[in-house]
Amino acid sequence: MSDLFDYDAELRLHNELFRAAARVGSGDRVLDVGCGMGQSTREAAGAAVAGSAVGVDVSERMLERARQLSADQGLPNLTFQQADAQVHRFPPAQFDLCISRFGTMFFADPVAAFTNIGHALRPAGRLVLLVWQERDRNEWATAIRQTFPAAPGAPAGPDPFSLADPATTEGILTAAGFTEVSFTDVREPVYYGPDSAAAFDAVLRLWEFKDLLASLGAAAAEQASARLRATLAAHTTDGGVYFDSRAWIITARRP
Repeated sequence: MSDLFDYDAELRLHNELFRAAARVGSGDRVLDVGCGMGQSTREAAGAAVAGSAVGVDVSERMLERARQLSADQGLPNLTFQQADAQVHRFPPAQFDLCISRFGTMFFADPVAAFTNIGHALRPAGRLVLLVWQERDRNEWATAIRQTFPAAPGAPAGPDPFSLADPATTEGILTAAGFTEVSFTDVREPVYYGPDSAAAFDAVLRLWEFKDLLASLGAAAAEQASARLRATLAAHTTDGGVYFDSRAWIITARRP
């Protein structure tokens, strides 16, 4: 599991704001979509002492790590399940709250996905999401990618910025049946490691940058690596390597 990127460390400051926005109640039944290694699910289970928390993710490797990390916490109201939230048949009106920390930007059909999630929520159930704002407002994406000569535009594949535009995202959620959609601006740095060497290894564990480096010839890869190391060194502080970022906390409600 050492090749899994440590998103929990990267997103520590974001997570504090997200947890406060979620406002998990003691009796809540919580669904965590795209739970990854399960930090937000564990925190929800800890708050919902008379309720429950279910974390779902498409990656069994992530879920295996989530179960390992959760084993010592003794949370009897916590479960993890491999599932695609876009199509999984959740029990209807099962949950009081759906949360997702950067886990809902990759749906092939977001209206269908959020409609399916909405069916899993009870009437007046809440939705709380954390998503990235536009790419050009996220230094962690732009500064690092500029070190690669073959990366002038957005990469192919899943788009982590697909819910960046508030008007578009509100339209998606409204079409999926949600109401009271609101957006809160979040500006916190992301953490890539205690020093530039650790940050270099962390960046290469991200699929996008590892693939970009592998696609270059030996000389170009060496030059790109040198530029990346210089960029990381320039963002090194006494507390570690940080890049600026912008995100939205989105809240909505099922009627």
